[in-house]
Amino acid sequence: METTLAQPIFGIFISIAVYLIGQWLFKVGKGFFLFQPLFVGMVLGIIVVIILGKLMGTTTIQAYTKFYKPGGDIIFWFLNPATIAFAIPLYKRNDIVKKYWFEIILSLIIGSVISLFLILGTAKMFGLDDSAIAAMLPQAATTAIALPISTAIGGNFSITAMAVILNAVIIYALGDWLVKFFRLDKSRIGTGLGLGTAGHTVGSAKALEMGSIEGSMASIAVVVIGVVVDLIVPTFAHFIGL
Repeated sequence: METTLAQPIFGIFISIAVYLIGQWLFKVGKGFFLFQPLFVGMVLGIIVVIILGKLMGTTTIQAYTKFYKPGGDIIFWFLNPATIAFAIPLYKRNDIVKKYWFEIILSLIIGSVISLFLILGTAKMFGLDDSAIAAMLPQAATTAIALPISTAIGGNFSITAMAVILNAVIIYALGDWLVKFFRLDKSRIGTGLGLGTAGHTVGSAKALEMGSIEGSMASIAVVVIGVVVDLIVPTFAHFIGL
């Protein structure tokens, strides 16, 4: 039994099953934000691993490592080419990028640096330890980029994954309201950049629902933020003594 569950196919099956359940709940719940498939999949996946650990008489960590991780790593591998696919909507509206490339990149870099200080200040205010702070710093990037950076700077990758997913869920649920609140609706470029920066892949999907310009801007935000986080976060972490 244990040998069968330790095969990669089991982890792949669990990943697909919990996500499909999330999709069904999201459809039945008429788009209720807590039923966002990514969030539901994460919660159900954790529950499955906990139950599996109890049934097998092991800890949750051991159950995750032995039974889920072999297949989960295969699923995770596909995040990299999925991230590269953001180049497609970006290419389709490259005319906008060519025209405003300097303003786009500069605003994303400045915003990323400011967010690091805000994250650090908030973490200190709540008394988080160094591991938790390191885990929170790369959350502006998409999962495929954020998790390796978190691990490299001594962060807890589980916290990073949770932060990235919660960002996406919140943006998908409140994206329309936040765009109006921050008056980004006055600029289609600003709307796309805001949704892509805050919501990653899910935010980009939300932006695409609004239009091609918003979608392309969200795509470039995901790509640029990923590069910025990869370059700046390790240096920032070293600067603050992590």
